[in-house]
Amino acid sequence: MVALAAKQNSVPVVIVTGMFKLCPMYPHEGQDTLNDLVSPSSVVDYSMMSDSVISKVEFINPVHDYLTPNLINLYVTNIGTYQPSYVYRLLAEYYHSEDWESFE
Repeated sequence: MVALAAKQNSVPVVIVTGMFKLCPMYPHEGQDTLNDLVSPSSVVDYSMMSDSVISKVEFINPVHDYLTPNLINLYVTNIGTYQPSYVYRLLAEYYHSEDWESFE
């Protein structure tokens, strides 16, 4: 949601991650399972809900945070900085073709 707001306001989104967290396969479970929601109790204290302003706020707490590539401007990894359009090539260099088959 923050990335969507950043795109709407023309603010660049920079992802800082290790290469081991980037998977060479598209999320095969589908968008629905990537957007599972859990209780917002981990991000907001329920005792604050007595406040009239906060009680009108809808809290959404997703389990996973999947960002589509069109929302990302730059990847900073442990091996360098890359544009999103180059990540597919980087993954092909980083993972052997037999590794790709093990994901299927």
